Amino acid sequence: MTSYAIIEAGGKQLRVEPGRFYDINRLPAEPDTQITIDKVLFVQDDGNISVGQPLVEGATVEATVLQHLRDRKIIVYKMRPKKKTRKKQGHRQELTRLMINSISIGGSDIAAGKGSASKSKGAEPDAADTDDA
Repeated sequence: MTSYAIIEAGGKQLRVEPGRFYDINRLPAEPDTQITIDKVLFVQDDGNISVGQPLVEGATVEATVLQHLRDRKIIVYKMRPKKKTRKKQGHRQELTRLMINSISIGGSDIAAGKGSASKSKGAEPDAADTDDA
């Protein structure tokens, strides 16, 4: 089973897993900054389930802001029949792309992503572990 959490960010609820990125409504944060999301509604860790009422106490999700972008254009077309009134508008939603680093409850990480800071950068597997054949 995978570890995941349901968070509230950008006015919407989202199921997130460590090591994946998600596009949410624009957040007021600069790219390449770490943010902590404390509005965690649900956490599952290998069968252990924590349901908040409404929030899970002490649960946080660590994320990194990757970039700000805009969604595809939505065309809004309004027409009044028999009146020769037509209005065509376009809208592009502002989005923020987040990389989920880890999910923690009470300060202890229950799940960490592949690109999280908990793993040491540049660490390679031991040669003894790979030559056991």
